[in-house]
Amino acid sequence: MLPSRRGHPARVPAALALLLAAAAAGALTACGDSGGLRSAGATAAAQSPARLWPDLTPASSPAYDIGEVDNEVVTGVAVPGGDIREVDPVAAVRAEITAHPDDYEGAGAPYRETARRMADCGSGHSDGSDGSDGSGGERGRCPVLRPYYRDLTGDGRPEMTLGFRLLPEKLTAVRVYTVEKDRLVRVMSYDDAVSAVELAGRTVIVRSPSEVAGYEYRLQWTWDPDQRAMLLTSDEMLRTDDGGKRTKRPSASPSPSPTAPPSPTASRSSSASRSASPSASAR
Repeated sequence: MLPSRRGHPARVPAALALLLAAAAAGALTACGDSGGLRSAGATAAAQSPARLWPDLTPASSPAYDIGEVDNEVVTGVAVPGGDIREVDPVAAVRAEITAHPDDYEGAGAPYRETARRMADCGSGHSDGSDGSDGSGGERGRCPVLRPYYRDLTGDGRPEMTLGFRLLPEKLTAVRVYTVEKDRLVRVMSYDDAVSAVELAGRTVIVRSPSEVAGYEYRLQWTWDPDQRAMLLTSDEMLRTDDGGKRTKRPSASPSPSPTAPPSPTASRSSSASRSASPSASAR
């Protein structure tokens, strides 16, 4: 309180008191604004999904047998000591070619060049440190790509993720194998024009170009312990970061595995074609 020249408490004029009070309030407000929360505006009201055609009788079975589960023993391929790392990936591809001769053998076969180039793979496989492509053949000639090993089933043992080129079509086959009772078992099969393949946890992620500029497809297969197979759990169309400069996907040829007629709801668009195993040709 201000001293009075007369020795008595000074009386502050009302106007001055209001100014002092306003200044104090402003100082407190300024202190409170530092790092404080601010409103972002009104929040849009949540809307529940709107169910269409509630009187429509729900389907009890699929319209097509599209073979979502891929679990097949590969015959004729040894698994020394039950260790999948000792499996010859070239032998696994040759076993598939033998099982589907119409797709690989003959002048009219869609992947005839793949079968022809298998002669460049030799036998056995390497880790790529010798300058090869990791498949025992010369780089660029053998269609079998380097195998990758990672535990995708959660049992503590690795699975083998294998890729090989489908020629002369510009497609890539992606396969996943595991070992059951010392037998090689294929648990995922997919063919497409592939941009990239990734492994994350128990999931295989395949990225493919789209004919829609600035977008790509991203599909995910995840291990299902009940089905003992990798199931297609996600199929998305996402924007890319390259401004849509990716090349368009080529027209795909039929998969080595027999496929059922595609469901009308499974086709992404009339212009985007896809070659896939039964587990991915339709959803």
